[in-house]
Amino acid sequence: MTDLVRLAREWRDQDPDPDTRAELDAILDRQDLDALEDRFGAKLEFGTAGLRGALGAGPNRMNRVTVMRAAAGLARVLGPGRHVVIGYDGRHKSDVFAADTARVLTGAGLRASVMAGRWPTPVLAFAVRHLGADAGVMVTASHNPPQDNGYKVYWGDGAQIVPPIDQDISAAIDATGPVDALPLGDAWTTLGHDDIVTPYLRALTALPLGDARAISVAYTPLHGVGGATVSEAFRAAGFEVPVMVGRQAMPDPNFPTVAFPNPEEPGAMDLALELAAATRADLVLANDPDADRCAVGTPLPGGGYRMLTGDEVGGLLAEHVLRHTSGGDRLVATSIVSSSLLAKIAADHGVRHAETLTGFKWIMKTGPGLVFGYEEALGYSVGSDAGLPVHDKDGVGAALAVAGMAAAARREGRSLLDLLDDQARRYGLHATTQLSVRVEDLSLIAKAMERLRANPPARLAGRAVESAEDLSRGVAGLPPTDGLRYRLSGDARVIVRPSGTEPKLKCYLEVVVPVGDEDVAEARARAAADLEALKQDLATALAL
Repeated sequence: MTDLVRLAREWRDQDPDPDTRAELDAILDRQDLDALEDRFGAKLEFGTAGLRGALGAGPNRMNRVTVMRAAAGLARVLGPGRHVVIGYDGRHKSDVFAADTARVLTGAGLRASVMAGRWPTPVLAFAVRHLGADAGVMVTASHNPPQDNGYKVYWGDGAQIVPPIDQDISAAIDATGPVDALPLGDAWTTLGHDDIVTPYLRALTALPLGDARAISVAYTPLHGVGGATVSEAFRAAGFEVPVMVGRQAMPDPNFPTVAFPNPEEPGAMDLALELAAATRADLVLANDPDADRCAVGTPLPGGGYRMLTGDEVGGLLAEHVLRHTSGGDRLVATSIVSSSLLAKIAADHGVRHAETLTGFKWIMKTGPGLVFGYEEALGYSVGSDAGLPVHDKDGVGAALAVAGMAAAARREGRSLLDLLDDQARRYGLHATTQLSVRVEDLSLIAKAMERLRANPPARLAGRAVESAEDLSRGVAGLPPTDGLRYRLSGDARVIVRPSGTEPKLKCYLEVVVPVGDEDVAEARARAAADLEALKQDLATALAL
């Protein structure tokens, strides 16, 4: 208790935020050992995803001290004279954290440019390269719950950092003393709309969107920062501006209409689907709160709408991009947890294909000629013959590309579902799903992984486990990562890994069903049954 009290008092005394100082004073007054242990018994670790966690006092929370220490670590690694672009979303304290970052960086002799508005993460990623900056910081927790915030760091290539840069910054953070002793500056540049959003939109309108524009769209930014930028992007590209869910149109850090502000979560798309039905929209689109992800829904022939999976959208966008780009040395890339379909599409189009660890930072490192990259978690980077305008996932650019693709299909009397059926007939039906288990105690995830490593299943859903790969040892030239991959008889695959940003164990399942002369609907029904059986057996094996 004595050590915890000392740490709490030291933290409070350097804290510039009256809210978190008051939080610590109240905890100290009531001598709440559990609350102190929770805040000071551990710390948020800086990694390739930067920082992300619940708002509050102490090193195990996101707060002004944590952010200033992170900025000081970044400043030490970069050195004086370097240029950093800073963006922020609409979450609690995001604008404050951005300003604190600028104060610390300029106080350390660096140049800082701070975005004037709450703009999407892909705008920040674009800005780093557009301005020739040495690094970028985006204050966002993406699609995490309302109580969270986060801190993403980009390098001069416009992509999120990878090792060993994260380790260097982490070590520099650890070497930082009390933040009230840091020199602080106040001379930074403010980036207005014309400085950065206008060139970003100009780059997006040069993407391979096709020439069809007749499409009506129902859209939601899920209380995030994507609404205004998406509307501008559609207008600039010649599309009708999407009809927006009114209750979710403006940034709101409390996300009052959804349990989790993630379009993949149950119920998150309900209002958008209601709007689509009411307006008879041809397409449903959604961004997550920082607009780096894009969810897609399409009408069903008998009425209603169906949300497409990230893998389905990834496969459609891949072919769309490859049909609208040229050059013999093109590359498409995805992560190991995404569908194996992309490899077949690449082979069919005579282009290179790469598979990476989970995370867009790895996809962006796959090499020259990259024209398209995606992850199954609704993340897409769409390029053209000129390359990728954003070296990260971009929910705004993806929304434009999907709208162009859907408009072209509509002009021919077809739908995105028809395009999916075409792919199933050509490549086999690649059906994917997820099993995610959210926990309160992170040790449960580690124990589940230990059990699976010690006793890998021999069969799942009646299929023999033909190989069990421990990804922590590094396989197929990939860096080590905490994960397990099982290849099953009958062309099926399961990958199990802890989430890098949420307290979840995530399992990725895929079955490939040849279609041939069989009706695609029958193949889909068979694949759905196979995936459900895999889910049930895997849930039993996890014992969570």
